[in-house]
Amino acid sequence: MVSYSQYIEDIMKLGKIKTALFLLSFLVFGCYETNAQARVAFVDSEYILESMPEYRSAVKQLEDITNKWKLEIIEKKKLIDKQKAEFEVEFLLLPEAKKSEIQEEILSKEKDLEKFKQDKFGQGGELFLKRQQLIKPVQDKVFDAIQKLAKEASLDIILDKSGGVTLLYTNSKYDRSDDVLEILGVTLSPQENKK
Repeated sequence: MVSYSQYIEDIMKLGKIKTALFLLSFLVFGCYETNAQARVAFVDSEYILESMPEYRSAVKQLEDITNKWKLEIIEKKKLIDKQKAEFEVEFLLLPEAKKSEIQEEILSKEKDLEKFKQDKFGQGGELFLKRQQLIKPVQDKVFDAIQKLAKEASLDIILDKSGGVTLLYTNSKYDRSDDVLEILGVTLSPQENKK
């Protein structure tokens, strides 16, 4: 099962670096403009993504694919284990040539299983590519909506509460997550709404 935290972690890997560089440049260049005040807001990208039906659908698809592949791995492992058990029982009765043949067959199946795991779940594997295909367009929509909000509301900085930046205190009046959802056309029921 693919965890939500893995998605957020993937989302945030690049975001943390960009945010850190941005904040560093803001602090450095901010010293030169002591009279100007930046208009700052924050969003909770985790909340925004979880509120989007297309994101929830993408997560569900990824979970279904992951579960299907995990079942395939379990079945392949069971067949290998069964063949190993049968081989152990017959070991003393088999001629050496047959023993070697069966051992090579088992070893080949084990290698195929490891290759299957790597192809599906390894770095750059099918799950990674599928995640990129399903999740990245939703992330891009959120990013575009955040940029639109920044322009429309004349905001200088928008921080992500769920990202790599640690916000020790946030006043909810500066939380613009629901505004981003509004730009995205996502409507929430009263119990889903944060505010």
